[in-house]
Amino acid sequence: MLAELPAPTQAAIDAAVTKTMSAAGVASVSIAIVKDAQIAYVKAYGDARLQPKMPATPEMRYKIASNSKQITATAILLLAEDGKLSVDDPVSRFLPDLTRAKEVTIRELLSHTSGYQDYYPLDYVAPFMTRKASPDNIVDTWAKKPLDFDPGTQWQYSNTNYTIAGLIIEKITGKPIIEFLRERIFQRLGMQSPIDVDAVPWSGHDATGYVRYALGPSRVAPGEAQGWMYAAGELGMTASDLARWDISLMNDTILKPESLKQLTTEVHLKNGAGTGYALGLGVSNRNGHRKWSHGGGADGFISENFTLPDDKISVTVLTNQEDPAPHRIASDIEAILIAPPADPGAATALATVRGIFSGLQKGELDRSLLSEDGNAYFTPAVIADFRDSLKPLGAPEEFKQSSMSLRGGMVFRSFSIKTAKKRLSLTTFAMPDGKLAQYMIYPANAGD
Repeated sequence: MLAELPAPTQAAIDAAVTKTMSAAGVASVSIAIVKDAQIAYVKAYGDARLQPKMPATPEMRYKIASNSKQITATAILLLAEDGKLSVDDPVSRFLPDLTRAKEVTIRELLSHTSGYQDYYPLDYVAPFMTRKASPDNIVDTWAKKPLDFDPGTQWQYSNTNYTIAGLIIEKITGKPIIEFLRERIFQRLGMQSPIDVDAVPWSGHDATGYVRYALGPSRVAPGEAQGWMYAAGELGMTASDLARWDISLMNDTILKPESLKQLTTEVHLKNGAGTGYALGLGVSNRNGHRKWSHGGGADGFISENFTLPDDKISVTVLTNQEDPAPHRIASDIEAILIAPPADPGAATALATVRGIFSGLQKGELDRSLLSEDGNAYFTPAVIADFRDSLKPLGAPEEFKQSSMSLRGGMVFRSFSIKTAKKRLSLTTFAMPDGKLAQYMIYPANAGD
């Protein structure tokens, strides 16, 4: 079902995408936005191919790279639900020849706390990756080295972990991982576009990947040879299908509740420190909004995908050029979608606090504007300090509200003040009757 964002919201998103595309020189962007657990906006911008030109469309696939990891982790959890394994099993149960396999658990693989060295840390295709590989080749080379650290003691991103996880999935199921994903996840969610980019030739009807060297022109990316992406980043799909996956996480469609909790709960190190990562997903909480997120990079493609489960919102941004633009675009769209509510008292509050500022520069204060606590704060000595420190700054060149929120039964507002000599920050608390219980000024932070 396709919902629809309001026209002003669509226009703001279009402006944010095209602004970053233009600044970064990105060939194309494909986005899908979920609101109220429904796909609400799908659009493609720019050219999926530059020579000859082929406009991008929402029906085109892009490589999602490491955004595949959350789906690989889900496959492991499905096998756990089937009783075929436990995420706390040692790797040795399935692959006994790997380094310290008896000490490393599957959970540590999926949370990047295993210590196995990353085979793909570089942001370009090294010469060895232009030659065909296999998962067995990768683990024989990188997962039989000494560990980079003791299991569970550090967090360090490693694609090798997910290559091992993929081999475990295939060993248990006896089939290619893409077949298991298609049967247990994609078909159930109506995801028609996903393919294994390691096994299926990239279609000329889908987006072509590009790279730029320094500030040079966009050039066709050479691409990794077959076998390197595998379970760490093997999927290509449309933005809409990745959005359908996000909806399944919001609605707990694929996994049982306990499994979903494992997928999305931050893993802690043995010393108790948080990692900011669960199983194939980054996890955070910003201003009361829980967030599950991941990025992905394959040669010529970058993706950014996040879900705000409590808000029933998700944002998918796919590009066919190596550039951090998807992260900036996703952040801009997030800000548009969860913008704070309008402050109906903003104009009155600004006029009041600006008037108080001018009075304090002269050592004067209209105490009728303050609550009992606010008046108690402004002793004669405090008023003198305000006067002596603010008067030399002169009249403000700029005075504007920065934020508004509710706390303690009052309205909190912050303001930024620019004078010819200094930038200041002002914080206020207003009582229900409008009287100010707080009026405090600080030097502004650098960059404000």
